[in-house]
Amino acid sequence: MNKTRIRPGTILSFLLNPRLLLCVGIGWLVTNGWAYILLALGTALRIGWMIAVSSAYMAFLWFPFTPEKIVTLILAIALLRLFFPHDRRTLKRLRVLKRWAIMKWHGQKKRKVKREK
Repeated sequence: MNKTRIRPGTILSFLLNPRLLLCVGIGWLVTNGWAYILLALGTALRIGWMIAVSSAYMAFLWFPFTPEKIVTLILAIALLRLFFPHDRRTLKRLRVLKRWAIMKWHGQKKRKVKREK
């Protein structure tokens, strides 16, 4: 069996883990959510600077080179390790997915297997 193959169900079960979803939500609030909250408050309270700052940040997020999603994911993984350090199953799956991504990124070198006759 090919050890570099990851089933979609494995990735899906990892991504839908409640602990990871909590950490992704907190990471999203840190990177993006504040702008949406500030826009809603600024609109409700009619505060111009809140609307201007949040609108400018959200406009910046639409540029193709913004690393916001990568930062959110890295922050979520760091929060997962901080909040749930004893969750061996999720952290093991994270290490397996990291190893798989590194192998896919660098390209797996095929080994020649000697067959005995």
